[in-house]
Amino acid sequence: MYDITHLRETEFPHAATLTYLNHAGIAPLPQRAKREIQAAVEALSADPNDYFGRVGLPALTALQAELARFINAADPSEIVFITSTSAALNAIAQAIDWRPGDRVLFCDLEFPSNAYPWVSLQRDGVESCIVPADNGGLTLAAVERAVNERTRVVAASAVQFFTGHRTDLAAIGQFCRRRGILFVVDAIQSIGHMPFDVEAMGIDVLATGGQKSLLGLPGVGFMYVRGEVAEAMRPRLIHSNATVDYLHWLAYDLTPAPGAARFLAGTPNIAGIIGLGPSLALLRELGVAHIDAHTSALSRYAIEQLSAAGLRVITPPDALGPIVTFRSPVDAAATEAIVQRLAAERVVVVKHLDAAGAAYLRLSTHCYNVREEIDCFVETYQRLSAATG
Repeated sequence: MYDITHLRETEFPHAATLTYLNHAGIAPLPQRAKREIQAAVEALSADPNDYFGRVGLPALTALQAELARFINAADPSEIVFITSTSAALNAIAQAIDWRPGDRVLFCDLEFPSNAYPWVSLQRDGVESCIVPADNGGLTLAAVERAVNERTRVVAASAVQFFTGHRTDLAAIGQFCRRRGILFVVDAIQSIGHMPFDVEAMGIDVLATGGQKSLLGLPGVGFMYVRGEVAEAMRPRLIHSNATVDYLHWLAYDLTPAPGAARFLAGTPNIAGIIGLGPSLALLRELGVAHIDAHTSALSRYAIEQLSAAGLRVITPPDALGPIVTFRSPVDAAATEAIVQRLAAERVVVVKHLDAAGAAYLRLSTHCYNVREEIDCFVETYQRLSAATG
């Protein structure tokens, strides 16, 4: 493992005064990323043209290669920087050559980022096959029951934002590859928590914003598109730098750039993307497998403590990630009031509603959290709940 005390002191000093359990919403920046971003902003305020060309673009190229290695992509050309998971999946949804009657399959607990892009295709005659969650998420058994000859895409979150269910990506990916179905993965809750091998997992598209498990800024992230899949796609959202010979500005040639570069979205947020570099380096130094073991152990401990307190946990213990969710005993308004009181006492969690409007509380950890913070939440929550009546 790694030295958590040193990690908390050097990279996440807020942990000395704040019990932060909302990494599935937005994660704090490591100090090394903060310093790199500040340096980039300073340089951009002095001579942006020099910095952009001399430092920024080479740094992006190097990070692209690092990200390819991080997920075992075949080539850096399969990686493209994006602004958000939503933007990436909308671009993918609009780039597939659909036919009326084609189907997209996903479960009924997907975050809107991995639902709305597919549902919006109804205007083109594409059907959304929304299957009931199985054990808190999408399972191979559910996929096998629901697919048919018109299924073109299976979309899944590697870790479900609501229940914390951890998807068996390899099982579903290999099934999809055998059937010629595109497998699209939302990795925003998992890319910094669990090892990814897009080749072995049969993933065709992986998209993630940077502000959660990747420990980056909002508004930056990356997408992987398998080379063969990218070449078959024709984006409808065509940006100035996403075409062949794009520097010939007035040629107006819409021929897509090779590989994932056809999904480039204009001038990138250089400072934000550069900030991903130190965060990625930190994750690699700690070892994603070690982070996985650590946060999964914290989730198991949280389930034990919450259950012992009489709370109904919905996170499946046999498919754990870094998220644990339990049903609130009170309504949404009262639950939100408790969340605000917790925040006032420097304990940060988030409320979620299910489709029927029932309230839940979600705890989500990262590499530097400790058991004592779970204990702090449980004790503070019980005290505030008792005071609320």
